[in-house]
Amino acid sequence: MTTTVLPREDLHVLDIGTGPTVLCLHGIGSSSAAFRPQIEALGREFRFLAWDAPGYAASADPEAPLDLDAYADAAAAVVRERADHPVHVLGVSWGGVIATRLALRHPDLVRSLILADSSRGSGQSAEQAAAMRSRGDELRRLGPDQFATARGPRLVTPAASAELVDRVVATMRDAVRLPGYAHAVESMAATDHTDDLPRLLVPTLVLCGDGDTVTGVSESQALAGGIRDAVFVTLHDAGHLANQEAPETFNAWLSCFVHIIERLYG
Repeated sequence: MTTTVLPREDLHVLDIGTGPTVLCLHGIGSSSAAFRPQIEALGREFRFLAWDAPGYAASADPEAPLDLDAYADAAAAVVRERADHPVHVLGVSWGGVIATRLALRHPDLVRSLILADSSRGSGQSAEQAAAMRSRGDELRRLGPDQFATARGPRLVTPAASAELVDRVVATMRDAVRLPGYAHAVESMAATDHTDDLPRLLVPTLVLCGDGDTVTGVSESQALAGGIRDAVFVTLHDAGHLANQEAPETFNAWLSCFVHIIERLYG
């Protein structure tokens, strides 16, 4: 697959806050807006770089399909352009899969990984890959509004507030479109990091909402179990978007982990 990377001026990146740099990579149905709870609470502790992935939200559509290597290389280009040192990489769901590939391809750019409600990829079986690929067809059939209305509520627990559900749906509606979403879906369907995880040598924190029914706790456990010395934490009363549904707990772990790594390696 072609691995064309967007020109820098075509990629939208929020650059907010001061302190150690945290690169934020959103999920497959989201955008940089997903990290508002982290940016608002921790902007005085950390500098956040939060992108809209190529073909999402305010970022331009790529001229050719992107595979996972291309997304990782695009993220690497953001780091090289905006930071003069390795950064902490926070990836949610699909963003965590990109973060994993970024650390595998460009280990010199990654100080630590925070993988939230993520996975080893959807290429672990033909059934998983087919289910992931079907999402592109679903978006094509329903359009962004109905697609977001159908999928958004599944990303949080039934106890989530109506305000949060509305925000998740609105973020998805404004972020996803074709062909970008289809490229992202294919990148997930073609990926299985199971055998690659032992090669990750950066400090890693794996977080997962205990009510995540999308990737699930068992998948996060497998992800953490494959990475040497990874720390695994479940967050109570949170679904797939734990960073938004349990922001105080999520932020506490994020802050503590990054500060520890900075003291050890900064």
